[in-house]
Amino acid sequence: MSRIVAALAAAAAVAAVSLPTAASACFNCYAPPPCQTCYQQQYVAPQYRSVQETVMVAPGRVIAHRTPPRYETVMVPKTVMVAPGGVEYERVPPQYATQERVEMVSPGYSYYAPVRPRCGGCGW
Repeated sequence: MSRIVAALAAAAAVAAVSLPTAASACFNCYAPPPCQTCYQQQYVAPQYRSVQETVMVAPGRVIAHRTPPRYETVMVPKTVMVAPGGVEYERVPPQYATQERVEMVSPGYSYYAPVRPRCGGCGW
């Protein structure tokens, strides 16, 4: 008879440890027992996007090229100017390039979402 009582006591102890209680059913659950609606923390990673924008690499400019006057000797004692000196202007347009950068659209955040119980009777 003592063996039967000891066996029943051991079986009851094993059953008590393995059966979930109201407190153990709400493990990792942010609601007080009895856990009708459980919440678990969810994490949303930050969102990024790449933006392409046109930037000026070098501004437009004007370069002046000077031409010296041209002289020729007409006769032995006389040198005359054939063409006067001048200035020619070269216009260089601005230089543009496309630059890509990464910007954050939404920072990462966490929230609590309701979780459906895994089993019908135990509450979790």
